[in-house]
Amino acid sequence: MRLPELKINNLVARLPIIQGGMAVRISTAPLAAAVANEGGIGLIAGTGMSIQELKEEIKKARSLTRGIIGVNVLFAAKQFAQLVMAAIEEKIDLVVSGAGFSRDIFGWGREAGTAIVPIVSSARLAALAERMGAAAVILEGGEAGGHLGTALSWKTVLPEVRQAVQIPVIAAGGIIDGKDVLDALQRGADGVQMGTRFAASEESGASPQLKSLYVAAGEEDLVVIDSPVGLPGRAIRNVFVNKLDEDMRESVRCSSCLKKCSKRFCILKALCNAQQGDLEHGLIFSGQQVARIKEILPVKEIFRRIIQEVELLTAKEVK
Repeated sequence: MRLPELKINNLVARLPIIQGGMAVRISTAPLAAAVANEGGIGLIAGTGMSIQELKEEIKKARSLTRGIIGVNVLFAAKQFAQLVMAAIEEKIDLVVSGAGFSRDIFGWGREAGTAIVPIVSSARLAALAERMGAAAVILEGGEAGGHLGTALSWKTVLPEVRQAVQIPVIAAGGIIDGKDVLDALQRGADGVQMGTRFAASEESGASPQLKSLYVAAGEEDLVVIDSPVGLPGRAIRNVFVNKLDEDMRESVRCSSCLKKCSKRFCILKALCNAQQGDLEHGLIFSGQQVARIKEILPVKEIFRRIIQEVELLTAKEVK
């Protein structure tokens, strides 16, 4: 079996793989462009960036690829609207948004001719998104890293979502290799989104220390925390998380990056610390299947292995 194309409005990706938009500065131009060059869809994580920084990242990505480039912006971010509009002004191919649901974004996309792809966790929300003009939906299950909209597996929710909408449905959460990709497609997904596997790639914006931790982490190291955003979030346990368990509030000046914040700790600072290699004081978001990542690879090799594994598995099924 050859992996099918992924069609989102007038965008046609040669391979049905979207790279997750991981903030802060994990998913930047080099990673997004590398994924786009392999035939997937690369995302730049706009959350935590200034308007100018996001515009520069989009321009840089465009200089590195002719493939499909999108941005991911957290709905909970205070500058959500400004970041989305900045991306649209730069002629981004698509906008992905999660951690909340924006109704306004569909009008912005419609006016500019930009594909809007919300992250959803239920059939009800997927159907609402389609009625409002979504070009596709990303169904993110409880296996994902970062902020979680449900504790249910995407495998459990996918049949209901598939029945509820006609637009493409992209499965996300715990997808690491070709076997996972094939499983999602055979269950009825039109494509997949992969985050943690690409966070541990050579082109990722993560520090060498953070990438090494992804490789070293085991299933027993994972924990779900209460994020200041107001949602649970899956992360790797470390000194920082242990302090949260002890209810020790971080004495960090609030960066006012969120519309609403519990102020238990500064999530922007914590994510920046992790990205820069300060793992003791950083929040390390990670998907449920991180233990299956055994090495840091270039994006090209990640794609090669996925394609090869899909072909081998389907050949065995034919026999």
